[in-house]
Amino acid sequence: MTTPLGALGVPADLLAPLTAAGVIDPFPIQAAVIPDALAGRDVTGRAPTGSGKTLAFGIPLVARLTKAQRRRPTALVLAPTRELADQIATALRPLAAVRRQRVAAIYGGVGYGPQRKALDAGTELVVACPGRLEDLLSMGALRLDDVRQVVLDEADRMADMGFLPAVRRILEQVHPHRQVLLFSATLDGAVTSLAKAIQRQPVRHEVGPAGPDMTAARHAFWAVDRTERPAVVAEIARALGSTMVFCRTRHGADRLARQLAALGVRAAPIHGGRSQPQRDRALKSFATGSVDALVATDVAARGVHVDDVAAVVHFDPPADGSTYIHRSGRTARAGASGVVVSLVERGAGKDLAATMKGTGLAAKLTPPDVRALEAPRVQAENRAASHVDTRPLGMRPEDPAASGGERGPQSVQAGPTVPLRTESPLRAAGVVTSFHHKRGFGFIDRGTGTDLFVHHSNVESPITPGQRVEFGVRAGRRGLEAFDVIAV
Repeated sequence: MTTPLGALGVPADLLAPLTAAGVIDPFPIQAAVIPDALAGRDVTGRAPTGSGKTLAFGIPLVARLTKAQRRRPTALVLAPTRELADQIATALRPLAAVRRQRVAAIYGGVGYGPQRKALDAGTELVVACPGRLEDLLSMGALRLDDVRQVVLDEADRMADMGFLPAVRRILEQVHPHRQVLLFSATLDGAVTSLAKAIQRQPVRHEVGPAGPDMTAARHAFWAVDRTERPAVVAEIARALGSTMVFCRTRHGADRLARQLAALGVRAAPIHGGRSQPQRDRALKSFATGSVDALVATDVAARGVHVDDVAAVVHFDPPADGSTYIHRSGRTARAGASGVVVSLVERGAGKDLAATMKGTGLAAKLTPPDVRALEAPRVQAENRAASHVDTRPLGMRPEDPAASGGERGPQSVQAGPTVPLRTESPLRAAGVVTSFHHKRGFGFIDRGTGTDLFVHHSNVESPITPGQRVEFGVRAGRRGLEAFDVIAV
């Protein structure tokens, strides 16, 4: 039985906001790390994305946080990307607020003014990207002498991006008697060397697989002429939706986004050359389904976490097998299925074989076949749709409409290239169990034992948890979904 958070030594005042947010039982990485971190020990942790790592270091960090003076924070989290830094800061602010402590996110792509103002106010916890932090340090906007808690998140990604020299310079400026918590998806090479240099007798905790499970997704390697690639990506996005496409350069990502838009696919670029507001808008649009294709450079391979990505496309080849794994890990997460497609220029078979060495995947080049990618998903939707109970709650089996009489559901058989969609003229009823307005989706209990997905674009009037609603049911891109939802 999972140990409750309170039994791990989490202070009572921090349990209240966690419980209110539904965080009661710890994830494995939290159960392993929190007691040692609360005791002040250095910790080296390996855990996959989505494992609860942020709270594993965040709860002890806030629990041991001390009051800050102006421009002298007492705790520091270093992260490789703007998106991850903002995500961590957002997750920890409610906890820090309980003790009237402040959290500031420090990263490039935005003006210095608000960040300097936050530091001037006496922020206790700074979550920063190394580059912008060094800029502010050189300006005299802050000092790190009082920092006695340091967290390095996604240390392997910081190594990949060349940040480790900056990390070492930054750590030379913090208090010599500091606690260091280091987290990474892999614990080898440069990360191991860094850990030895900056930690003192660390406790090591490892949870889950050492990297993304490559067998969770289907992998396809298509031989495609260079000029054909945008059209192939457009076909994939139209067929599967929610597609993350990786390009080698910023210019290439911008160009592909424009090409996809011209082909009728809603697309947005995200890379280091975009401003932070532009990146935030692109990510939000992709997460809520307003955009079908997110076109990214490798800055988005880690640090950008979006649920339910149906497909990853390697538009440009990854630099190596490690990059292939990191990119591909954006799909088939948390038990979901996914598709990974590599577009390989004709004659580049040898380069592909070298790249894939060590990934454990066989790279067999084939012609493009979008229908083959879609077939398993369509079959699953069709199986589910054939069992859809669209009767209003309380309808008896002997009613004509319930037994498929004149007013009953009508199935429309699709052609060979169109998914079967079962839609009923009858309205079902249920209760909204959850609805996340910021992310744009939620779930409805319709009395069948399985909650039904609802996207904000299918809601006709505002809905809130606990509200009774009427709706239709159909097979959507990610399984069954409610549509034409109205409050009753």
